[in-house]
Amino acid sequence: MKALKLIFTLLTLFFLNQIDLSAAHIIGGEITYECLGNNEYRFTMKIYRDCAGGGAEFDSFSNGLEGTVSVYEGNGNSAILVQGVILPAPKITAIQPNVSNPCLIVPTGVCVEEGIYEFTLNLPKSDKTYNIVYQRCCRNNTIVNLAAPGDSGATYWVEVKPEAQDVCNTSPVFNEFPPIVICAGTEINFDHSAVDADGDVLEYSLCTPYLGGGNNQVQWEAPNGVAPNPDLPPPFTPVVFSTPYSFDNPLGGLPPNSLNIDSNTGLLNGIPQSTGQFVVGVCVKEFRNGELLSTVRRDFQFNVTTCEPTVVADIAEDSLISLGDDQIFYIKACGALDVQIQNTSFQQSNISDYFWEFDLNDGGPNLKIEGPGSNNWSPTLSFPDTGQYQGLLVLNPGLQCNDTALVIVDVFPAVYADFSFEYDTCVSGPVDFTDLSSSDAGPNTITDWSWSFGDGETSIEQNPSHLYKIPGVLPAALTITDINRCKTTIVKDINYFPVPSYLLIAPSEFIGCQPASIFFENLSFPIDESYDILWDFGDGNTGSGVSPTHIYEDIGTYTVSVDITSPIGCKTDTIWNDLITIVGSPIADFTFNPTQPSNIQPTVNFIDQSIDAVKWKWNFSNQNFSFDQSPVYTFPDTGFQVITLIVTHESGCKDTMIQTLDVIPEVRYYIPNAFTPNGDGINDQFKGQGLLEGATNFRMTIWNRYGEKLFESADPDEGWNGRKDNVGKPSTQGVYVVVVNYNSPRGEAIEIRGFATLIQ
Repeated sequence: MKALKLIFTLLTLFFLNQIDLSAAHIIGGEITYECLGNNEYRFTMKIYRDCAGGGAEFDSFSNGLEGTVSVYEGNGNSAILVQGVILPAPKITAIQPNVSNPCLIVPTGVCVEEGIYEFTLNLPKSDKTYNIVYQRCCRNNTIVNLAAPGDSGATYWVEVKPEAQDVCNTSPVFNEFPPIVICAGTEINFDHSAVDADGDVLEYSLCTPYLGGGNNQVQWEAPNGVAPNPDLPPPFTPVVFSTPYSFDNPLGGLPPNSLNIDSNTGLLNGIPQSTGQFVVGVCVKEFRNGELLSTVRRDFQFNVTTCEPTVVADIAEDSLISLGDDQIFYIKACGALDVQIQNTSFQQSNISDYFWEFDLNDGGPNLKIEGPGSNNWSPTLSFPDTGQYQGLLVLNPGLQCNDTALVIVDVFPAVYADFSFEYDTCVSGPVDFTDLSSSDAGPNTITDWSWSFGDGETSIEQNPSHLYKIPGVLPAALTITDINRCKTTIVKDINYFPVPSYLLIAPSEFIGCQPASIFFENLSFPIDESYDILWDFGDGNTGSGVSPTHIYEDIGTYTVSVDITSPIGCKTDTIWNDLITIVGSPIADFTFNPTQPSNIQPTVNFIDQSIDAVKWKWNFSNQNFSFDQSPVYTFPDTGFQVITLIVTHESGCKDTMIQTLDVIPEVRYYIPNAFTPNGDGINDQFKGQGLLEGATNFRMTIWNRYGEKLFESADPDEGWNGRKDNVGKPSTQGVYVVVVNYNSPRGEAIEIRGFATLIQ
């Protein structure tokens, strides 16, 4: 046995780098047994893997690890390893992801495979329990209800107890594997029952899954390896559930929606509320004559997701009424015995048949309309009288995927909205509205009035008065509601074109400086551009429009009047005596000299030429101020200067003039025409003179008549002493060419050419 294990280990290490050992793929498993007689037992182990999760293959299949099962006699420290089984290749079957409700669309991306291993063992009778153990890591790391699920392996084992050995017992076998996809909010009704060949009594319960193996991929056969070899003996460690989950509440939630199993029938039910992946454990215990013979343990993974229904009965309703877990579509019909019901059920491609059925409350048979048919999908039902009628819509009757909508139709007496109105058509005033509405439900059965006057204003009075502030053809609407909450609306146009009862404008008084631009805001109502409005501004000028603007040029006091004619010929007028007073204003003006100041001549004389001014305020580029009539100002810097003059009339009115002048940065530079480099200290060097402030890139060169450059300098203070580069032999008497280049303070390129006469 040890030699076999050694060979198995060496072979597996050879393939270690070629195999995905992590196996984050296990989603369930179980082990059962059948007694064949003569101490022979056939064991069946079913392991379930997530074939979409990218984990390892089944053990003993393809490139997967060679799987092993360990057989222990006894438990705990007294347990003895009596056999090791190398598993044969499993029989693999794809498990279809049927949801518990066949009328729901299964989401994509779910893949589960079942691997079935079978092996036979000879187990001599013993007064101890045989434990057949398989351990493997790991489970999906996306499981919600386990702590560290990616590091949690699984232990699957079954016990052959002495009591079972004595009677050659066969363990129970579960009939079906639970649905791998269940829908959040949809009830689970799964028959998790088992069958027992011996006819023993079975008892079902939720129980804890167990851990096994670890994530050690280097020493994968170690106790903490991904596939311990040998598998560890009992007792085993339960999985650790994360809060608030537990083995008996693996999906979370509160009763009656939490998961539970009927101990007698094995019916598994509950309503999952949260989406995700959850590990669930189910045990079935086998009793004979009150004695426990075996326990078969199974754990599996529920994938709870949001599912889309394939057939849903739906109706365009006025409201929904909740009745337990059901909803009733409530439809209200007012004043009509023929009622069309809008069928909005979906998905129509999955609806092959349907019918409507209503109780007409007349003692006769129910009204039944069977589909399909173009007039039957959204039928018009003729009810015999007012009253409440109950009915239903059944989709796909008799099929597994069907749905039903419960319907209540309330047929009420008709209501009739009407009103009258009265107002002065020529002079603005309130419009008086009178409600004339009625209901067939009887007198005094109208309970609510809702008015919309067409100008954005509303009222809930029965007989309101409303003052319109705008003219026009205004749609007044009245909506009434009676005791049955039936509503109806009527709309009537009001041709509202009166003239204002009172004319009001702004300004109501004005005193201002000449010239004055005045906006006359017309505050009167109701008027708009459809009215003929004539203004007289009192200065010989007229205007039109609701709110005109007019400029008064001359000094004086002016009376303003307006005449208004509405589109239907109603007239009104008003005169505002001495409304506008215009007082005198000065005219600001000035000149200056010199007109072209510079840094050489920065002082400027400013000469006031304003008219009707009694005060002056000068602003020199925000650097200085003067209140003299004609000031003299010396600019401290060159550049453009903004000069502002504000003058004041004796009336207090002001005027402003702004002018810009340029103080030029001026360069004055010239070169002499002769020099005498004889060493007497007088005129021994040739260099230019003048003002070069602000100039840049200065360069002076001197050439002889043969084109030879004798001198060059970028320093305007450096002169030529008559020698080449100021260090060679003295030059002969004669005339030499001088070229001077520089850039003015504003970047202009300047070139000066001349002659230097050298005199010995």
